Amino acid sequence: MAAIGKRGTVTEAAGFNADADAQKLKDAMKGAGTNEAVIIDVIAHRTIAQRQQIKEAYKRTVGKDLAHDLSSELSGNFRSVVLGLLMLAPVYDAHELKNAIKGAGTEEACLIDILASRSNNEIKVINTVYKTEFGKSLEDDICGDTSGMFKRVLVSLLTAGRDESDTVNEAQAVQDAKEIYEAGEARWGTDEVKFLTVLCVRNQKHLLRVFEEYQKISGKDIEESIKREMSGCLEDVFLAIVKCIRNKPAFFAERLYKSMKGLGTTDSVLIRIMVARAEIDMLDIKAQFLKMYGKTLHSFIKGDTSGDYRKILLVLCGGE
Repeated sequence: MAAIGKRGTVTEAAGFNADADAQKLKDAMKGAGTNEAVIIDVIAHRTIAQRQQIKEAYKRTVGKDLAHDLSSELSGNFRSVVLGLLMLAPVYDAHELKNAIKGAGTEEACLIDILASRSNNEIKVINTVYKTEFGKSLEDDICGDTSGMFKRVLVSLLTAGRDESDTVNEAQAVQDAKEIYEAGEARWGTDEVKFLTVLCVRNQKHLLRVFEEYQKISGKDIEESIKREMSGCLEDVFLAIVKCIRNKPAFFAERLYKSMKGLGTTDSVLIRIMVARAEIDMLDIKAQFLKMYGKTLHSFIKGDTSGDYRKILLVLCGGE
């Protein structure tokens, strides 16, 4: 029943009763109009585990699939948020990845956001769920849809082979920093494979040491060098890996900021992060957002969205 993480804005609802919630949702969809306020009140104030119980209760008492009923009652971005919240985390990730791959273009940002930020275990589960849901391996789909070095980095992340220990090998860290420097800044052209072998495989603590050493050797920050040496999706994925290693909530705060600033909103990014992080680390993401941009995430969402879509996002954001 508990929430996935300890730093979420969505926490377990006290006095939870799945049958009562299922009934509320049924009543909210009865008749001519839909009572969106009730849907927000129930769905956005329950953990993923509690929502699964509501789905079961709904199926048992109403005899229908809750997601299907909500899908036919709701529309637009609001519907996307509600349906996302009803899924287990790895199922949601798998569906997001599938949507990013299918169709004419590929939404590379989605592939990067998910694969660069999830743990080995999370990625393994996503791979399994993807295969179950879509009958194909995620790796096959990604390989069919991306190319070159970008594809190699994604496949490397998909194998979930990152060292997750806390061990820092000092000599290796110095060597890694030197090799990345020699593969990039110190030569004409870039040997991206070296970046891949270090950034996709070493553990977090070790990489933080590598970044420090890199700064000493090159006089530059690793992110600055990646921007100079690479472009396009490859630059984006390596930057995302570095940022997630350094500070994952700050990575998501920046993604949220960029999804809303300027003209128009990249709703797919906004929805994905708000849904996926609501009960993991949204409190930390909000704190980073305020620190980095001097404005609250709440105020940004409020100014950038409208209607029920805005209301449900603000609940997931949790106060100023």
